[in-house]
Amino acid sequence: MDLSLITSVFETLRLTPPSKLTLLEAQTFSLRHYPPTPPDVDTLIIGIDSHGLALQVKKVLLSVYPDEHGVIVVSGGNKKEEKLGEFGVGDFPPSTCLYIPSLEEGTSLESFAEIVAHLRAPDGCPWDKEQNHQTLRKHLLEESYEALSAIDAEDKTGMSEEFGDLLLQILLNAQIASETKDFNFTEVVKNIHDKIVRRHPHVFGDVKLDDVDGVLQNWEKLKEKERSGLALSGVAGKQDDKGMLDGVPAALPALTQAQEYQDRAARVGFDWPEIEGVLDKVREEIEEIKQAQNLEQVTGELGDLFFVLVNLARWRKVDAESALRGANLKFKRRFAHVEKRAKEQGRNLSDMDLEEMDTFWNEAKKMEM
Repeated sequence: MDLSLITSVFETLRLTPPSKLTLLEAQTFSLRHYPPTPPDVDTLIIGIDSHGLALQVKKVLLSVYPDEHGVIVVSGGNKKEEKLGEFGVGDFPPSTCLYIPSLEEGTSLESFAEIVAHLRAPDGCPWDKEQNHQTLRKHLLEESYEALSAIDAEDKTGMSEEFGDLLLQILLNAQIASETKDFNFTEVVKNIHDKIVRRHPHVFGDVKLDDVDGVLQNWEKLKEKERSGLALSGVAGKQDDKGMLDGVPAALPALTQAQEYQDRAARVGFDWPEIEGVLDKVREEIEEIKQAQNLEQVTGELGDLFFVLVNLARWRKVDAESALRGANLKFKRRFAHVEKRAKEQGRNLSDMDLEEMDTFWNEAKKMEM
């Protein structure tokens, strides 16, 4: 990298080089989709020599920086201040550089990891210092459900906040593991990085797949090879007896767990050839419920019906857990209207008959149309 060019750029900028600076060749962005630099550090990109490369640089940067973020273009000893969203117009001599001032403090993963590590440090937070994987388990579960609630409500602000809360749980658990020398966050990232690359040969390799079904089938084949490889190497220990469905967490909600079981089995061909087979099975299970003689039989047959209904949802490309959560929310919303209308009349629900409550229920349904 030409240090004289960098010196010249900062002379043109009339800035003292910052204590932290990321220097990048523009060609680095040619095949990227995400900036290779933390946004809370100033960045200098050199060698933007064409309109096409400038647009590619901008496209990648805009995945992190806002349109209105101020940048400075340096070319031929001159500088031009503009918004990042406006960058990419005009000619670009080979010596063109782009200076990107950092975003505010706390916008990089590294800075957040430092905050979490500080919470666990001797001068950190008494509560955080007392936590371990088991005590944090309930918080991870709660934050996961809160994130799902934000998704169901299509609350974009809420999703942003809840995803941050989930990230805190991941980093906090990784920090605890780092302190006990079990693993650290770098290993967590490296493991998932390698797994994603390995399981997407159609993206990062030369495997050709035509559709989603092909991707899922190949995914299962790759996972099967991984399980076999672990068993043969002796790394797996007790893992070598595990089957395809053993990797589905036991703590998943029942509908989600059922759908995941069925998805995995279907990837290796254990599935109805047509949806009519599923519909016939639904009818069969309903008849068996009618014929059940006691609570134990009813419970078993209802479980079978729920399971086949999940299969029907899967065939229709519907997430069963989300569908039921949506139905629950709809019921809650309509019943709240019934309560409200009863209150407006100065009455208690317990004093009303079903027909009266049903009238208010139908009002709520019409309001949703």
